[in-house]
Amino acid sequence: MGRVWAGPVKADFGLVFTPAVYQYADNVQAILSDNGLDSPCMGRPAQRERPAYGQHLAELREAAGLTQQQLAAKLGVQQSNIAFWERWDKPPRGDVLPKLAEALNVSADELLGIRAPKPKKQAAKGRLQVVFESASKLPRRQQRKIAEVVEALVAQHASG
Repeated sequence: MGRVWAGPVKADFGLVFTPAVYQYADNVQAILSDNGLDSPCMGRPAQRERPAYGQHLAELREAAGLTQQQLAAKLGVQQSNIAFWERWDKPPRGDVLPKLAEALNVSADELLGIRAPKPKKQAAKGRLQVVFESASKLPRRQQRKIAEVVEALVAQHASG
């Protein structure tokens, strides 16, 4: 970062800033930066628990890999709006919801907690599922024959 020394600077509240003060500030900034804590928008710790909607919104934001500041920039709103929505049980205005859902890569229903989130990873497909998916692309006549054979095997196994 480094500042150019232009002599002591007297601040409005009576403090004099010398090279040592600037060096200290640069060292603190470097330590924070080295530890991934250099965000200018870190804010203060929360004074109360997040409500359910705020917690849900924060989890969606974090799952999208976004900070409050980054999400605010995508939406064209202040970071304080994001913090408000996460700290109070009040969702954003209706005109913001579609942009917010898009930025978080979720549906508006999921954003509002109406529908359960879609699974992020699909489970591995079993051999039978892969075969049936392939069979579903065959002509109808062949699909019916496959279905008859499978139904007969299932019925035989159930009764045997």
